[in-house]
Amino acid sequence: MDKQLIRDGVGWGFVLWLIGYVLGIVFFMLVSQSMIGWIIMPIGIVITVWVLLKKIKGKTLTYYLKIAVIWTLIAIILDYLFLVTLFKSKDGYYKLDVYLYYFSTFILPLLFGLRKR
Repeated sequence: MDKQLIRDGVGWGFVLWLIGYVLGIVFFMLVSQSMIGWIIMPIGIVITVWVLLKKIKGKTLTYYLKIAVIWTLIAIILDYLFLVTLFKSKDGYYKLDVYLYYFSTFILPLLFGLRKR
């Protein structure tokens, strides 16, 4: 992997996940647990779109596909390690909002890759 892909994929993938994680902890104290994902998702989408517009400089759809895969894997792995195993949610973590989050994490880079084509 080249430096650009590592920065865009791993670097921004981790930063985006961390923003959602921190927001989740903040909202955990403010709203019901079942609403956290639904509140964070629009914020996360706006931030992700900003990153894709301003920070990711890929030129090919293949590059954006790699970003999509890396970001999605980071989200799934770190969610499992730091949410599922750490907090042991009573009614389970994986619900519709989480699946939509993973889907948007994958699809947004692809949409921007198609746009740049």
